[in-house]
Amino acid sequence: MICIAIANQKGGVGKTTTAINIATAMAATGWKTLLIDLDPQGNASTGIGMDARSREISSYDVLVGDATLHEAISPSSIPGLDVVPATVDLSGAEVELVEYEHRTGRLREALTGQTGYDICFIDCPPSLGLLTLNALTAADTLLVPLQCEFFALEGLSQLLQTVERVQQLFNPDLGIVGVVLTMFDRRNRLTDQVAEDVRDCLGNLVFESVIPRNVRLSEAPSHGLPALIYDHACAGSRAYMALARELIGRLPEKRKAA
Repeated sequence: MICIAIANQKGGVGKTTTAINIATAMAATGWKTLLIDLDPQGNASTGIGMDARSREISSYDVLVGDATLHEAISPSSIPGLDVVPATVDLSGAEVELVEYEHRTGRLREALTGQTGYDICFIDCPPSLGLLTLNALTAADTLLVPLQCEFFALEGLSQLLQTVERVQQLFNPDLGIVGVVLTMFDRRNRLTDQVAEDVRDCLGNLVFESVIPRNVRLSEAPSHGLPALIYDHACAGSRAYMALARELIGRLPEKRKAA
């Protein structure tokens, strides 16, 4: 199983939307997929159709050692996609985990030996705390959604510095599989300028696929559905399917063969 953290220290960049829809797209292409919701807001869990009352065991329980990862996994309505949901309890985990030994490696320990999945995505909170550090320590690689606006560039530089620190202290094998441009609006000159600047800076690290501003992407979570199920023909859904194909092309051959 390859583990991919989806993170950006800046909020509102389409991180959870990307987590939900890339996980759905990978499941649709035949990859047995696990989505771990590590954001206290629990939006990924809601967006995949999990009612708050059904989240009896969550990622919080896994982190504090009250449950195993296997016990926390719930099937979703999407074939090939299972979920470890999040609850508001996670908001207190940042404080509680301080008391634990190896507090940044709790999720990695829980994932050790996990079988039955080809790929795992972790939806991180929009901040650099112990939850995000646990995700980056557990992950093989990082996928970064980047909104096409000026301030996003500043947030990206901070995230890259964070990755370097995590590599030095906790996870020397952590890589970056790519940066995906989100909320792309071709009518806006600033969007094109930001996209050009990011590609000049990061080169091939930036995915060719871009995620457009799309009403159907915004509507889908209110129905408890990924956009790919809500409207598979909309521009946002097509973009995420293209991103999934591109992502598969960047994964190691041995993973694709699995």
